[in-house]
Amino acid sequence: MLLNYKYFAKVYYAIAILVLIILTGTIGFMIVEGWSFFDSFYMTIITVSTVGFNEVHELSDFGKFFTSVLIITSFGTFAYAISAITSYIVGGEYKQYFQEYKSLKTAEKMENHTIVCGFGRVGKQAAHDLNFYKKSHVVIERNTEITENQEFSDVPFIKGDSTDDQTLIKANIKEATALITALPKDADNLFVVLSARELNPKLKIISRASSYSSMRKLRIAGADNVIMPDTVGGAHMASLVVTPDVMEFFDLIKVSGKAAVNLEEISFKDLPDDFKYTTIGELEEKSQSGCNVIGYRDENGEYTINPDPDMKIMPNAKLFVLGNPEQIKKFNTVIGIA
Repeated sequence: MLLNYKYFAKVYYAIAILVLIILTGTIGFMIVEGWSFFDSFYMTIITVSTVGFNEVHELSDFGKFFTSVLIITSFGTFAYAISAITSYIVGGEYKQYFQEYKSLKTAEKMENHTIVCGFGRVGKQAAHDLNFYKKSHVVIERNTEITENQEFSDVPFIKGDSTDDQTLIKANIKEATALITALPKDADNLFVVLSARELNPKLKIISRASSYSSMRKLRIAGADNVIMPDTVGGAHMASLVVTPDVMEFFDLIKVSGKAAVNLEEISFKDLPDDFKYTTIGELEEKSQSGCNVIGYRDENGEYTINPDPDMKIMPNAKLFVLGNPEQIKKFNTVIGIA
């Protein structure tokens, strides 16, 4: 597993300084005074720590000179090393290491998860909704002010640059089913799309775009869907003026949400064998949940609104089911995908 060891750099450096000082003093006293290893080690410790104990043995003139040099050269560095180690432990810096370690181990074990690249306004909302829907996901973010913010301590961050293939590999992209790239620059999103498509050809890729010219390029690069947040937001606000009641009704419809009306999609492959190749009417009758199949997408990607009850459910098809939370839950339970 690849891991960022920057959190250990300072403490490693501090420990190296301590070891160097102690070894220098110990070997020095053994050579200059001819003392045993233990006496030389003890003398070095009480000297560099300035505790003020008496000498182990009486020092020769050269021994006093060596001790003076040891004090002068080690006083500041010894204090720095102790301070660095103390701040690492007391200041909680080690927690950042374990948080990243935990995220990486979690990502290693994930399958069929979603990778969110970028934790800005769009990425944050995407991660929030994925968490709300209990969909496994990891977030790639390079801004340490965000990843180390305790407010987001429950977010499974992978710290690094999304445009780096190694960072995507850390997020276990080969086992992921979807990737959302919500970086602020279209060029970066384009690079992520290219890398992700190469690493996992079957991955569903959704990209953010800031301009219409970028949308075409992102689709050519391999993005399945390209979203322009500003355009979507503007269109939604305009629709609230033109058809306010319709839009308010749409706002009530949430996927696996807690609103009064839920809309859920069900794939052919998710259906038990007993429900495959049946008609929509038979499915609704067998489930007895009160849900309504309001949409059907066939294997060619063609949509049918309010499909006929006699329409058969064929391979690679998808059903769009509408109902309240209790009805959706009962429907999923009956067909065995809850």
